Amino acid sequence: MRPDSTSLRRALADELEQGGVLKTPAWRRAVEAVPRELFLPSFFRGAPGPSGITQYIPVTQDTDEDERLTLTYQDETWVTQLDGHLTADNADRPVTGFPTSSSTMPSTVVGMLESLDVEDGMNVLEIGTGTGYSTGLLCHRLGEDNVTTVEVDPAVSERADAALEDAGYSTWTVTGDGLLGHPRRAPYDRTIATCALRRVPYTWVRQTKPGGIILATVGPSAWTYGTGLARLTVRDDGTAVGRIIGRTSFMPARAEAAVQLSGDLSARAAYADTERKTSHSPDVLNNWMPAFLAQLAAPGAQLVRAVSGSRETVYLFDAGREAFAAFIADGDEWTVRQGGPVAIWDAIENALTTWKSVGEPDITSVRMEVTPRTHTYWIEDQPALHWEHSHPPLNA
Repeated sequence: MRPDSTSLRRALADELEQGGVLKTPAWRRAVEAVPRELFLPSFFRGAPGPSGITQYIPVTQDTDEDERLTLTYQDETWVTQLDGHLTADNADRPVTGFPTSSSTMPSTVVGMLESLDVEDGMNVLEIGTGTGYSTGLLCHRLGEDNVTTVEVDPAVSERADAALEDAGYSTWTVTGDGLLGHPRRAPYDRTIATCALRRVPYTWVRQTKPGGIILATVGPSAWTYGTGLARLTVRDDGTAVGRIIGRTSFMPARAEAAVQLSGDLSARAAYADTERKTSHSPDVLNNWMPAFLAQLAAPGAQLVRAVSGSRETVYLFDAGREAFAAFIADGDEWTVRQGGPVAIWDAIENALTTWKSVGEPDITSVRMEVTPRTHTYWIEDQPALHWEHSHPPLNA
């Protein structure tokens, strides 16, 4: 039997419900009603390429219709833009590049919407329209006039707005910097972000009603992993408090995306102040919770791996403060060289040692508070696992 959109939507809803993601009838009705294919007329399918580099194969209107529709309703994240401009409908062969926009896998989208805990009539601000699929789900659940969505990329915003219109939702689609929110439609009962952030902008707290919820993915160093989904409740005193409710990953907000380091990395690490053996391999940072802790302990640091011949060097750079940690393997041991005004690895190593000593609690043990001046993260009853970060400027 040939696949059709209605049956595929129903099957997707069944899959999400059986997986424990889809929990309420209202969101199930939204999943069954909103046609994802309208928001994904074309996209890229990733596949291994030569030398292990991912190639992106365009899936377009020229692709077999049954194949395209079946792919659309898989619980997968599909890349919709590479390098800030290239879309699948403009590619006639497999290409390489850096993903800059996507349609997030439905299980992640629906899981976040369920965690938003909305009620009928609520006014919601969405940061990061993307394809508009999550916006469509919100519009079906709450009504198009109760949803405001902000997208930084004009071309992405235009495509999403057209898709929403085709789906029957004339909602408030805004092109602009989502870190500023959208004060003209404030205050909001709920604010949700579909991009990763180094911080939750305080302007979102100001634009969300007391008692309202902010749901956003945070990672203080804008890594592509090691990030947590923060659920915060705004209080009467203008602060927001909550905790990390799970692991999640999104593309970073454009204004906060880390600039890839270039040039001679060894020159950046030429002048070390200290050199010693380390009790922790830098490979531990490949794991989610250690990576999250590393970003809390050394916000602004970037993790870089460089290979020269058979020798690999692992670096942590804080370019803003001209600080570094460089790791070289010596058999089963690692030597770390550190330089600059802050000892990056000392701070991370101390956090990891404490975390291990208290039983390696999960990322959901992390509490969080946002005030006009700071972000504070902590794990209960662990004074050594407590971090306070000042708000950086928007263009940091």
